[in-house]
Amino acid sequence: MNKANFALNMRFFKKYLFLLVCFVTVLTAGAQVKTLKGIVLDKQSDEPIPYASAVFKLSGRGMLTDSLGNFEFRFSSWPVGDTLEINNVGYKLTQIPFTEAQDSAFITVYIEVLPPQHEAVVKVKYNRALWFWRKIIAHKDRNNKSQFDNYGYEVYNKLELDINNVNKDKLSKNFLLKPLNFIFDYTDTTSEKTAFLPIYLTETISDYYYQKQPYKTREVMKATNASGFTNESWMKQLGATYQNVNVYSNLIPVFDQSFISPIADNADNYYNYKLLDTQYLGGRRLVHLKFSPKRIGENTFDGDCWVNDTSFAIQKITMRPSMDVNINFVKGLSLIQEYKLVNDTLWFLYKDKFVVDLAPVGENKLGAKGRKTTTFRNVMVNSDTVLRELAKSKANEDIILIPKTNNLPDSFWNKNRFEPLNKNEQAIYTLLDTLTNNKTFLRYKHTADLLTTGTRDLGNIRVGPWFYWLTGNRYEGTRVRFDLATNKGFSQHWNLRGYLAYGFTDQQFKGRAEVKYQFSRQPWSYISLSYKNDLDNGQVYYDQLGSDNIFASFARKANVPFKFQRVEERKIEYFTETYKSLSIDLGASSKQYTALLNLPGKEFFPSSTGDPLNTFETSIRLRYAYQERFLEDNFYRSSFGSQYPIVSLKYTHGFQGVLNSSYTYDKLDFSVSDYIKLVPYGSLYYNFFAGKVFGTLPYQMLDHQPGNEWWYYSRYSFNLMNRFEYLTDQYAGFNIEHNVGSGLFRYIPLTRKLKLRQFWEAKGIVGNLSDANKQLNFVTGAPFKSLDGKLYMEIGTGIDNIFKFFRIDFIWRVLPQPLPDVKQQRFGIFAGFRFSL
Repeated sequence: MNKANFALNMRFFKKYLFLLVCFVTVLTAGAQVKTLKGIVLDKQSDEPIPYASAVFKLSGRGMLTDSLGNFEFRFSSWPVGDTLEINNVGYKLTQIPFTEAQDSAFITVYIEVLPPQHEAVVKVKYNRALWFWRKIIAHKDRNNKSQFDNYGYEVYNKLELDINNVNKDKLSKNFLLKPLNFIFDYTDTTSEKTAFLPIYLTETISDYYYQKQPYKTREVMKATNASGFTNESWMKQLGATYQNVNVYSNLIPVFDQSFISPIADNADNYYNYKLLDTQYLGGRRLVHLKFSPKRIGENTFDGDCWVNDTSFAIQKITMRPSMDVNINFVKGLSLIQEYKLVNDTLWFLYKDKFVVDLAPVGENKLGAKGRKTTTFRNVMVNSDTVLRELAKSKANEDIILIPKTNNLPDSFWNKNRFEPLNKNEQAIYTLLDTLTNNKTFLRYKHTADLLTTGTRDLGNIRVGPWFYWLTGNRYEGTRVRFDLATNKGFSQHWNLRGYLAYGFTDQQFKGRAEVKYQFSRQPWSYISLSYKNDLDNGQVYYDQLGSDNIFASFARKANVPFKFQRVEERKIEYFTETYKSLSIDLGASSKQYTALLNLPGKEFFPSSTGDPLNTFETSIRLRYAYQERFLEDNFYRSSFGSQYPIVSLKYTHGFQGVLNSSYTYDKLDFSVSDYIKLVPYGSLYYNFFAGKVFGTLPYQMLDHQPGNEWWYYSRYSFNLMNRFEYLTDQYAGFNIEHNVGSGLFRYIPLTRKLKLRQFWEAKGIVGNLSDANKQLNFVTGAPFKSLDGKLYMEIGTGIDNIFKFFRIDFIWRVLPQPLPDVKQQRFGIFAGFRFSL
C-alpha cells in the first residue's frame, strides 16, 4: 500500500470512529448509569460496619460493604418497588423500600444490635472457634504493645458530649429555657436517629512515651481546645496517660468497674466463641470471630473481632457490655479499637473509640451521649528517641501541659488535628462561644456550681460552702457560719481562707483563719499557718458526719449524750512530695482544750508545769502512694486513689514547757490500705492500722477510737460505737469491705433490673489502756471505757445502689461480750449516699 492510499484510509477511519463515538454517546445519554452509594453504621456508636450484607430482596442483587462500611450499586434504571436489606451478624435486619431518585443517591443506614438471645449450644469434640481463640492467646505476648521495652506516639484525643432525645417543641416552651431557645437551632434532626443537641467538645494533641522497666511514662500536651474550660488538672485527665485501654489485658476498665476481656487468659470460662466468616484486607486474610457471655449479669462483653490469620493479631474489635450488667444510667455502650500495621510486622493501635448513652431519668427521656475518639500516629517502638524524652522527666508518671496552648486559633487545628471535624462538631464551638457570653446561661451555670460544689467564685474571692451557713446543736443552739477564701485569680501562690461562726445560745463567736503559700504543684508543696478557735464538732474522718453542717440535725441517734469541747489551736505545717510517690508532712501545733459538756474539765487534770489540757507537739508523717492520681481545685486537691497499697507512718512528740504545755509524750501511728478489684467477684477495700502512745496523758492526747453518733453510715468509723467510748494508748485494727456487685441479685429478674448490689463488711480493733492512764482519766462522769486487750468487732451486710444513689447497712456489734444493754449499740440500720456509675 502506497503512502497516498494509507493517508486516505486513515481519514476514513477517523471519520467513522468519530461517528461511532457520537452514536455511543447518544445511546448512553438516553440510558444514564444510576449510582446508589451508602454507608452502614452502628446506631449506638456511629461506627462503620465492615463486610455487612447489602442485598435487594426481589432481584437478589447484592454485595458486602467494604472495610469502612461503604457500598455502591450501579443501575441502568432504579429498582423501584424493590427493598434493600442490610444484614450483619448480631444486628437486626434493616429493610429500606426503594423509590425513584435522581441520577445518584447516597444513604446512611443505621442498624441496631440484636438483644442477647439464648442460643442452643451444640457440643462437639472439636471446636474450631475455641481453637482459634487459643491461638490468639498463644500469640498474645507477641502482639501486646506492653511487651516492648519502650514505645511512643503522637496522639489526638477528642471528647464530645451531646444531649439526645431532644424534643425541641416541648423544651422550647419551658420557662427556664425560653431565654436560651437559640440553642435549639443547633439540634441535629437530619438523620433517622432521635434528635440530639451537641453541647461540649474538647480536643488534645500530645506526644506520649512509655518505658517498661523501670516503669515510666511522659506525656507532653502540645495543644488543648476546650472552650470556656480552664482547669489544668482536669485537662490532664483528658490526655493519653489516663485514657489507655489495652484489649490484650485480662481486665478492661469501664468507668469505675473492671470487665473481663474476651482475650483474657481465662476468658473461655466466661465467653462462648463462634467463627463467622473470612475476608481479605490489603492482601491479608482476616477471620471474623464472635464472642458472647456464658452467663448474664457478669462483667463481660458481647461483640466481635477481626483477626489476622497468620499473626493472630487483632485488626478490629467491638465490645459492648453484656445483658443486665450492673452499670448505672447506661443504656448503650461500645468500645471499638482498630489496629494498623507498623513496619509491616506489628499491628499497633490506630484508633480507640468509646461511645456511651446515658439515661439518668429513664429510657426515651432526655439523656446524654458521650463520644471519645483517640487516634494514634508516628508510632516508635524500642526507640532511643523515646528514652531521650523519658530522661527529661523525674516522676514515674509525668504530664506536661505546655503553657499558652489552650484554645489555639482555628487555623492551627485545621492543620494539625488528625481528622476533620464533622458538621455537628464544628457547630459546638460556635454554640459554646455564644453561651459563654450569654448572661442567662452564666447565671444557670453559677447556680449549678453552687448547688453541687457548695461554693461560688465572685471575682478573686470564693464564698461557701453553703451547707455550713445554718446549723444547730444542743450547746450552741442555732449556729450561723460564713466562709471566705481567695482563689488563683487573686494569686497563684498565696491562699487566704477562713470562717466566722456564732452560736445564739452560748452567744460566742468562733472561727478559723489560714494563710497558705504554694511553692509548686508539680510536685505538690506548700507551707501554711493557721489559727482556730471553735468547737470540736466530732469529725475525725472526712466521710464522717460532724455537727457543723446543715444535715447533722436530721440524722443524729436518739438518747446519745452530746459531748462538746472547745479547741484553740495554732499550727504551722509544711508539706512536700517527691517524684517517687513519697510525701512528707511536717507540723507543729499548740492546742488548748476546754471541756464544755459531758467531758471531764481542767479541774480533773491539775498541772504544776503549765496550763491543764494544754499541749505543744511536733509531728512528721511519711506517706507512700505509688502512681496516685489527684484532681486539683484552687489550692486543694482530692485523690482518685492508686492501684497499689497506700502506706502511712506518723510520729508525734509532745514538748513540756513550750507555750505553757504540760505534757511530754511520743505517739506512733501506722496504716496500710488498698482497693482491689476482684473481677468477677466485685471489689475489696481493706485498711490495717496500729498505734501506740508513750506517756500518761489526758484523754485528748490519747487515741479515742472513732465512733459514729449519727445514722449516716461512716466507712472509716465504728458505727455502733459512741464518740469517746473507748480510750486506748495502744491499738491494732482492721477495716474490710467486700462489695460483691450484683451477687445473688443477678439471679432475680426484679433485683437484676434494679441493679442492686450486695456487700459485707467487718471492722475490728484490739486496744488497751495502761493503769496510769485509767487512773488519770476514769473520773466521775467520764464516758470512757477500756477494751483491756479484748477485740471490739462489728460485722455487717447490706444493699448498695438503691435507686442508683443510696445504700443501707445492717450492722451487728458482736464483740466484746457481754454486749451493751442499749439496743442501738448492738444493732443498727444506717443509710448512706454516693454517686457511682
